[in-house]
Amino acid sequence: MAGTYARATQVLVIGGGPAGYMAAIRAGQLGLKVLLVERQFLGGECLNRGCIPSKALIHASELYHRLVTEGPEIGVTAGSAQFDLTAAMRWKDSVVAKERQGVATLLKAAGVSVLFGEARFTGPRSAEFRAPDGGSERIDFDSAIIATGAIPITIPGFETDGHRVINSWELLSLSQLPKSLLVLGGGVSGCELGEFMARVGVSVTIVELMPQILPGLDSDLARELSKTLEKWGVGVRTSTKAVQLDRSGPALALTVEGANGRETLSAETLFVTIGKRADSAHLGLEEAGVQFDPKSGFIAVTDRMQTNVPHIYAAGDVCRAPMLAHKAYREGIVAAEVIAGRTTRFDFQTIPSVVFTTPELASVGLTLAGAEKQGFSAREARFPFAALGRAHANHATDGWLKVVGDDSTGAFLGGHAAGTAAGEYAAEFALAIEMGATMRDLAQTIHPHPTFAESIAEAALLWLGEPMHVARRTSDARPR
Repeated sequence: MAGTYARATQVLVIGGGPAGYMAAIRAGQLGLKVLLVERQFLGGECLNRGCIPSKALIHASELYHRLVTEGPEIGVTAGSAQFDLTAAMRWKDSVVAKERQGVATLLKAAGVSVLFGEARFTGPRSAEFRAPDGGSERIDFDSAIIATGAIPITIPGFETDGHRVINSWELLSLSQLPKSLLVLGGGVSGCELGEFMARVGVSVTIVELMPQILPGLDSDLARELSKTLEKWGVGVRTSTKAVQLDRSGPALALTVEGANGRETLSAETLFVTIGKRADSAHLGLEEAGVQFDPKSGFIAVTDRMQTNVPHIYAAGDVCRAPMLAHKAYREGIVAAEVIAGRTTRFDFQTIPSVVFTTPELASVGLTLAGAEKQGFSAREARFPFAALGRAHANHATDGWLKVVGDDSTGAFLGGHAAGTAAGEYAAEFALAIEMGATMRDLAQTIHPHPTFAESIAEAALLWLGEPMHVARRTSDARPR
């Protein structure tokens, strides 16, 4: 596309990730002329280098690990099972390619035009598009939606090199497994991908600055994951700061400092995953007059997804935490509908969180501590999967589900789970909170048997003092 061109559109969407492509599709459905500019791949980080490829590899590793560790006990053997990284990566790539093509098909069906390259604002109603071949276009727009996502944070001395020091993007494209791996950062990505590597035979150690892995998550959930990591031989150093990285030897040497002073950890590879920051520095926001936080990169928005420039919107990771695809989906839709003249707002009671580890973890709404901090007369009840028929049938009795409720009103305030399929409870938890459900509502909803989801009703009954599949204790006798 060498040369310079000009075009006009009603809506310019910058970024083709979860927020961007959902915004573009919805705006197209509502009859608007939409142009989407994507720098590299449709689907953004989630589809190409995050949620989808990581879950594909996690699934492959779980099949392998369960076959080796649990198969013989339940009558399943497969000789000398092996994990083939090359085949797993090939399958992962095929999953990503199918999903990416699906996004392209949906955009086309909505009448959205797509350009691959970079867009930068040149004014409050104009942008310059640059194609990979050097060609450029001037784009005039009525409204714009910024949906450029986030990029990994780097810290001096721990920069990635794509070989021995890697980020999540590079880990998801490894050509061979290292013998040992240090994980700098015990958040969601560090725990999910650290476990993936441990399942397939890599020696893993996780280093986390905060007092627990998965900082900010319910402490009971973090402890449950810690048990699995310890069982698998994964080293975990919490309240530990990375001080220095020595790359000079055949193995990497990471100096860390914790409660017991300094020590040096060595490994073949270091996976750096210490968080992300909004990817907004390259957009020419100053030229458009859009305000943003220079430290975090976040673009401030209203509940209608508008920036301080009313006809320019932002959605997804570029505007605020939490950096979750399902939040970004909704924000993109809100922005599109507001541009189309609807009264939509980003209005919610809770945003579910799921961690795809073993055990799988889900957290929705308030924890007990959070509820008490907000002034509720809160209480929680925990139902163990060891009392669940489906869990026994699936050889998955480790784990539990707990509910948090308000004693004064019986309102359901939060649900949290650790164990097989925990993430599948999150939607019911979220719906219950959005609809203002009580514990009695949950208990009286007929759940199918045998399923893991029955534990929601069972936990609610336990909270009400009416347990059915665990023995009633004196402390449970609080009928409502």
